Amino acid sequence: MSFAMENISIPNKKNKIPLLEVKQLSLSFPQYKKGFEESYIQVIRDFELTIYPGEIVAVVGSSGSGKSLLADSILGILPENAAINGTLLFKGVALTKNRQEQLRGKAISLIPQSVKALDPLMKTGRQVQGIIRDKKDKKRIQEEAFLKLGLAPGTGDKYPHELSGGMARRVLIASAMVSEAQLIIADEPTPGLDELAWEETLSNLKQLSEGNRGIMFITHDIQAALKIADKIAVFYAGETLEIANKEDFSGKGEVLRHPYTKALWLALPENDFKVLKGNQPESEDVFPGCVFEPRCPIATGLCKTNKPDSTMINNGITRCFYA
Repeated sequence: MSFAMENISIPNKKNKIPLLEVKQLSLSFPQYKKGFEESYIQVIRDFELTIYPGEIVAVVGSSGSGKSLLADSILGILPENAAINGTLLFKGVALTKNRQEQLRGKAISLIPQSVKALDPLMKTGRQVQGIIRDKKDKKRIQEEAFLKLGLAPGTGDKYPHELSGGMARRVLIASAMVSEAQLIIADEPTPGLDELAWEETLSNLKQLSEGNRGIMFITHDIQAALKIADKIAVFYAGETLEIANKEDFSGKGEVLRHPYTKALWLALPENDFKVLKGNQPESEDVFPGCVFEPRCPIATGLCKTNKPDSTMINNGITRCFYA
């Protein structure tokens, strides 16, 4: 059985053309076994996602699930040996390699995980001004962005090493804010932040979406996702197990459809803090059935030998025979 999601889409009240559509995206890398026999490791399998203008969609998954590779796939910055299949559409038009190059850093912008992405030899104000296309008011626009993000006057005259981690992240967000980007990919922007910086970073990301921009928020922190996202795409071992609305995460998770999504919700300290036994499988592990079956509390023989198709339920999507 296949778990492709052809002709399935989540209704959206905005009735707009999606900024980003990802359909049946699969990503593989070659590996060489003994005797130099070539095989492929599939790190993303039939991934599906839609983002509309003004919408924040969080892609939630643990480390090693393939989340950052998803961002690289959209941006077109994968290694040359990557084998990618599926459909990527930006505003309804295919994201070919040439189009990715044209849009990258312009219509599609990345807020990277590491603040080391800032040039250590250039003052932060000049770095942000370099992104602004208006030649006349670059300094004014940069200063207004810094002020909006709570960066004190004079921050633009400092080098990255003179800033705290939270301030440096706000500079990266300011870069996206002053750009003409319509789609912003924020790749794990909150790890290692104290509570205040965590709150500020999420608030800043929310500000970006208010300009009718679409945000893909890649994170392992489901609490951060629930704080600002409209939809949550639950990513596990390279697969989308569920796409749920923020409102579905309530009570004991009765509205959530996939057992893994429920387990994530119930593992939060404010809920039952139930720990899910076992570990996420490695990339080279191959499963004839559901990828979550080895850890699933309700799995049956059907799950072990068959891959569930995607089903639209509760204005969301899930891959489970028993949803």
